[in-house]
Amino acid sequence: MLSREENEMVTRVGPGTPMGELMRRYWVPAALSRELPEPDCAPVRVKLLGERLVAFRDTSGRLGLVDEFCPHRGASLFLGRNEEDGLRCVYHGWKFDIAGNCLDMLNLPSDTTFKTKIRLKSYPTIQSGGIVWAYMGPPEKRPALPLFEWTQLPETHRFVQKAWEECNWLQAMEGGIDAGHAPILHRAINPNTEQPGGFRGMRTSRGFETTEEVEPTEHGVMSARLSRMSDSRVWVRINQYVLPFHTFFPAEIYDPKSEGSITYKPFINGHIFVPMDDENTMTYNWIGRFSGEPFSVAEIEEHERSKGRGPGELAPNFRKLRNKDNDWLIDRKIQRTETYTGIAGNHNQDHAVQESMGPIVDRTQEHLCDTDIQIIMARKLLLASVRNVQEGKDPPGLQPSYYTVRATERIIDNGSDWRDALRHLYNPRWPG
Repeated sequence: MLSREENEMVTRVGPGTPMGELMRRYWVPAALSRELPEPDCAPVRVKLLGERLVAFRDTSGRLGLVDEFCPHRGASLFLGRNEEDGLRCVYHGWKFDIAGNCLDMLNLPSDTTFKTKIRLKSYPTIQSGGIVWAYMGPPEKRPALPLFEWTQLPETHRFVQKAWEECNWLQAMEGGIDAGHAPILHRAINPNTEQPGGFRGMRTSRGFETTEEVEPTEHGVMSARLSRMSDSRVWVRINQYVLPFHTFFPAEIYDPKSEGSITYKPFINGHIFVPMDDENTMTYNWIGRFSGEPFSVAEIEEHERSKGRGPGELAPNFRKLRNKDNDWLIDRKIQRTETYTGIAGNHNQDHAVQESMGPIVDRTQEHLCDTDIQIIMARKLLLASVRNVQEGKDPPGLQPSYYTVRATERIIDNGSDWRDALRHLYNPRWPG
């Protein structure tokens, strides 16, 4: 449970707010690279940390992220002409480059010097992992580039999509680190269902004796969920949280067609919960494969279908077909007979429960339990990080200790130390 003051502190993200100032110390996803596919393509609206911006790729292929509104009379530059290395307002022809410099003013003589006095707010950007990232903080405090290991994979071995979630970023992110919900919310109650988003096999069992161990890292929080399957075997599932809004979780370990036999899928998943404003989040969803064959088109399509993001599921603005206005198209018959929720796609299931809490959940009314330990630790970390920034200190996670972070799950012998058992599989920066 948080106090009302603490809840306000960790949920409000606009300019000048404590959490907003913390967020601006990190690189923040602003758009998918494929939204700006070529030089002089159409500009894209971006809402980020309560600011309305426009992204564009100029004639030379450089990326710009600037204030949406022309400083002359306030017209939207989303309507602008992207031409000759600048974005020109269609109202009076003021033109700006990617750094916000005013290059030309069609409503004034060509030799005017007034343009040298005009500057449009702009933010530096880079591309990494199919995402356009922006840095919105103090220039002298720019952190290491966001070169997560998955972003450095070949394009053939990674995929990223995004979807608009209509609630505050923190309740979305807390869903991403809440490992205890998956066997319940995403459960298939009929093992033969064809509905997307219903996990089958061992995930649907209730009888596991489960414990959770959580440890701080240099850049966030790591949790290990230990489920005792028998006297001799333990299922270990490791999730990672990286400040301020990144989560990593492993692929499903059981193949539903294998009747419970163990199948290790050679890829991992992650989310990035980017605040658009206090009440809306753009969730970036990525998968990466560190070895083996490239992802096939069919594989990506099936993955997206299982999440509820298949063809026709997202509007051009990335709003979901299944949303709060239509009760996420919940099907009560399917809920009774096939999946635990009756909502298609586990991505939609997550969004449904998180959006159902309202725009910003009141954490003073919560009753947390033992399985919420990672959420509790993450909140403490966020509050401490906010206070660091308020005191003029650097928050954790600015340096590249997170570059090699991965998530994993394995079956190990009962009595084994999961740290020793899993250390050789991947190369994360383990605590200690």
